[in-house]
Amino acid sequence: MNAVGVDVSKGKSTVAFVQPFGVVIAQPFEVSHNEQELKELAERIKRLPGETKVVMEYTGSYYEPIANALHNEGIFVSVVNPLLIDDYGTNRVRKVKTDKKDSLKIANYALDRWLDLREYILSMTYAKRLKLLISNIFSTTKFLLCKKIILSLCLIPAFPMPINCFHLPKDNLTDTRSGLILF
Repeated sequence: MNAVGVDVSKGKSTVAFVQPFGVVIAQPFEVSHNEQELKELAERIKRLPGETKVVMEYTGSYYEPIANALHNEGIFVSVVNPLLIDDYGTNRVRKVKTDKKDSLKIANYALDRWLDLREYILSMTYAKRLKLLISNIFSTTKFLLCKKIILSLCLIPAFPMPINCFHLPKDNLTDTRSGLILF
């Protein structure tokens, strides 16, 4: 049973290999997020005897290159919420924060939660893309609504006739409940 803790940052990660009872197989070391180094890391993980699980924190999109590379090599990868790791074994009196310590902490978290770890799946990236597209749709809709309001406010003094055609009082041009223009 081997746990690999990965402390992810932009462009590089700190990796630690740990076995049960605190046996550190490899002292924490850094890996750049380029194809060659990620392939070397995957080969190193595959050479470990027994079952191996890799755990890293969900850190925006920084974790994706290493998670995808390891997952594509057939290695078990689990991406967890940083709050779970932060709450795990934290000494509130003296807080040491380094990438090497964090990678060891993540590896120990993996050993303690071995059976509860959920495997990372690539479809999570599709969900993230969909979420981004939905966000873009809402931003575009909001932008268009603002432009429509500005246009209608500019047209009212110049062309009051369309407002009178709908028999709407001039102060009720916008529906405050929905934010829509009523003409």
